[in-house]
Amino acid sequence: MSTEYHDATLAQIREVISRLQSPISDLQTLLSLLATPLASIGLLPPRFRNYEDSSIPPGAFNIPRHAPPLQRALLEHVLPTWERVLVQENAYTLIEQYFCPDAMSFASPSARQIALYAYSTILSTPLQDYSVHLLAKLVKGYPIDVLHSILLPHSSQVPSGRHSISWEDCVRNVVAVPAKVANYMGERRDIPPMLEHGPYYTDVSIRMEHLIFVSRTERSQETITSIAYLLSKLVNLGVFPTAVPALPTQPSFFQTALPTIRTRLSSDGSLEYAATWTKLLASLPSSSNLRSILTSLFSHLAPIPSALDASPHTRALCAREGLLLQNLLGSLLKTNSELIDSFSAVALGRNWDEGHARIFVCWAAGAHKRARNREGLEILLKMVIDLWTDADHIRHSLLSQHKFLTALLLITLRHFPEPSPAHELALSPQLVQSISTYISHLDPSVRRCGMLVAEEVARAAGKTLDFGDWEGEDDSKAWCRQLRELTKTCDVDVDEPLDEVNASPDEKVQPAPVEPTPQPPKSTVTLEVPPSGYDSDDSLTGYASPPSSRSASPTPSELEEIERDPTLRVGVKKVPRPVYLAQLGEMIRPTGGLQRGDEQLTATKIEVALEVAEELIRRKSGYGTELEENAVNLVHGLIGLQDNYDLEGFDQKRQAALNALVACCPRKAAPSIIEEFFRNQYSTDQRFVMLNALALGARELASLPVPELPGRQALPTGKVAFPSKRLPPAQHKKYLTIGDQMRTHDPVGLLLEGISQQAIDNGKEATADKVPELVRERNLRVRPSSKITEVASSASSARTALMQQLVGTQHPKRTTFTEVAAEFFICPFINSFWLFLRDEQTREARTAHLPALHQYRGAGTGLVLSALILGRFLETLAVLVHAARNAREWLAVIAPDALELAITLGTRPLSRGEGKDDTDVDTEDKAGAGESKQSKEAALLTAALELAVIVLDGCLDLDGGRSLGLEHTALLLGTGEWAGKVFEALENGAKVLGGGGAQEVRLRRAAAGVILKVDELTSKWRRSMVDVQ
Repeated sequence: MSTEYHDATLAQIREVISRLQSPISDLQTLLSLLATPLASIGLLPPRFRNYEDSSIPPGAFNIPRHAPPLQRALLEHVLPTWERVLVQENAYTLIEQYFCPDAMSFASPSARQIALYAYSTILSTPLQDYSVHLLAKLVKGYPIDVLHSILLPHSSQVPSGRHSISWEDCVRNVVAVPAKVANYMGERRDIPPMLEHGPYYTDVSIRMEHLIFVSRTERSQETITSIAYLLSKLVNLGVFPTAVPALPTQPSFFQTALPTIRTRLSSDGSLEYAATWTKLLASLPSSSNLRSILTSLFSHLAPIPSALDASPHTRALCAREGLLLQNLLGSLLKTNSELIDSFSAVALGRNWDEGHARIFVCWAAGAHKRARNREGLEILLKMVIDLWTDADHIRHSLLSQHKFLTALLLITLRHFPEPSPAHELALSPQLVQSISTYISHLDPSVRRCGMLVAEEVARAAGKTLDFGDWEGEDDSKAWCRQLRELTKTCDVDVDEPLDEVNASPDEKVQPAPVEPTPQPPKSTVTLEVPPSGYDSDDSLTGYASPPSSRSASPTPSELEEIERDPTLRVGVKKVPRPVYLAQLGEMIRPTGGLQRGDEQLTATKIEVALEVAEELIRRKSGYGTELEENAVNLVHGLIGLQDNYDLEGFDQKRQAALNALVACCPRKAAPSIIEEFFRNQYSTDQRFVMLNALALGARELASLPVPELPGRQALPTGKVAFPSKRLPPAQHKKYLTIGDQMRTHDPVGLLLEGISQQAIDNGKEATADKVPELVRERNLRVRPSSKITEVASSASSARTALMQQLVGTQHPKRTTFTEVAAEFFICPFINSFWLFLRDEQTREARTAHLPALHQYRGAGTGLVLSALILGRFLETLAVLVHAARNAREWLAVIAPDALELAITLGTRPLSRGEGKDDTDVDTEDKAGAGESKQSKEAALLTAALELAVIVLDGCLDLDGGRSLGLEHTALLLGTGEWAGKVFEALENGAKVLGGGGAQEVRLRRAAAGVILKVDELTSKWRRSMVDVQ
């Protein structure tokens, strides 16, 4: 029975995890799924008790087995969809309990194990913004010392091997947090401060020092080894720098923890704490780690203001720092060979000043007045003598190194108790020979170092030796006199109490408070008013008005409070925000048949759907197949949506949502929009929305700049550079001209104007060689050197590619426009137009024999073949062709098909009613269709010519026009002839329907651009073209 009960309980837990990995219908179901496991381990907050269903009994939830898959399900399936809803409903605490339980649950063993597994789960999944938020809270609530107490509990009889996560894995996860967060955030500035490199490792340093302190009573070698492993990891990450950091963003363990260490060593229980440090440093896995720690420790010792100062205060400071080294490193004994080797490499292999020499000697002497460590002094003296007498050191070392070793030698010799080793040292052949080498040195300062040592060793041995010449203002002579004065007394023999130097070295002596000097009363200026009371400046005089009996108008905060009053919103249903794309599609395009209900509720649904549509679509672009499954339904719903309720920002939000669909799911959205465009059920505005979505979505896929739509929320970095040059938003919108509004709501035309201008300008360099004046001016111009090349962008891109290769892709590969341009955008667009044109002309031919009033016209208002929509159609196609220039099919398929379409629409009539006025109907009915006069509108002609310019410019840029000139010669020559006829007619004063003003200037420019491009291309390949006559 117990086995069946156990299996049923496991099945319940697996079902909860499976349901969390699947789409969840509503918020109540989600809260119930989240609350049940938390209740079984005692981590459910009290205010969520009503969501518990008690399907999982207490103790059945096995944290090591069930917590990681449940946490992964939350990160990968629940949070991408429900994060915003949970935050709005104030239920996000349930999610946080699965990763970083709150302070009320901190003492619970379940909470600590949950946090332990949360580190590995979050870091093993691709990071998102919510993951970074959870990680920041986890780092703050469950730092490294807490994790150590979980895996290695003090005085616990439970073996640590029961945990599936070892201490080494935990340390690797903890130290990897800043790097992973920085790789995810990239150049973003909103990284949480506690996860930045410097603050994070500063906090880790504080927590590690606390871990060492709480482990002082532990006798287990396993605890010391575990902390030593963490210490070695921090050494490898640079937390123990060789010098004091100059910037606060650079972490340093001793800069952070040394003040606390000093305080603990001076309090009760300091012996156990010091012994823990000594055992810890002796347990490091390699000598290189010990050397790095010693170097950092020596660099962070309190600086000696005057290295050779013999005052009692300075001597006490040196003794205090020596005592610090004694407590942390232990005594310098022959039995600790690893410490001797590391200290020799650090102290004698780097540049230190004489102040450090005094501290080293105090440590070697034992840092006590009455208990000198003779063994340590002998070890230090031997190391110094070996280096000081080395011939290479005498000849090649810097003066600072000579002074340091000389001071270290003499101070060490002075600290020896009786009997002094000076007698053996004075008779040492090694010393005598080295002194002769010093005396023969060319630098007088180095010579004086050898002479000073010879005199002081002889004096300590009871002999007399005087080289003389010690007086004078020379720096080396003054230094020798100061050192000689310093060695008259030992630093460890100072009698000054340590209380005066126990303060932190960073603390400054505060000056005595100064009594504030009484200030004289400020003089006041009295202005005399004329007796008459008249003042010529009456601009500041108010008008007398009777007091108003009306109450004051409510403030904005009061209005918001009134709006939130639940008693005033009785009967108003709250529409929840959609979290799945299927829910969004149901709100935009209901599938329940005829909708009968509250119009206010319907309007609210559409408003909420449009508010979240773009954000939800872009958020779902990297997760599974949900977007592909719902893209077509959303396209149909957004295109057919009408602003029946006069919603604010309706057009902009709908356009932004369609743009997001094309950019995030081009293989489904673009063909659907193209198919709907050629249906006769949509208005002109709806067709413009479709064309804008295709153009702007393609530009976004191609990583090209996209014009900002009006009414959308701008990014913080998109603020205007000079806000004072622009009116406030309300007045700016009020004073917009009609032209400004047309340009703002026509992003395709705005884009095409810049693209065509750039295409025409690209031909200036080639045609400039044909003008002698321009050639001469260009040759006379001073040109910059061609040897200097800017490589910053390529280096930056290479660095970015390398970082992406090292970090690995965290999201699915993003579709580029060149991959889908021909198959899903341009070719379906062109082919669908030809099929639509064939069907429309067939319908017109069937009714051509009927009277004019009964004939079908395919170019009516709002139809696809009208000049207004055809012009926008060609403009959109031009933007698509320009964005797809790097596609593989561009030269062979896209360019000739687009050019053929441009010529056809620019030369041949597409409908029997194209270019006619309403008054021409009777004329046509009498004279016949063949005698009617038809003409192209200026906007359509301009769009066709600009499309031709873009195609020709792309062919010249990619292969010099070879494929177009040799494989489509007739098409190329026909394009030139057509543009020449248009330009000639304009020059002769011909009037084009809808022309004049800026439109005529644009038409002339496009025609001239086509002529120049065709001439440039034919002049290059004329001799290779096949005669088509």
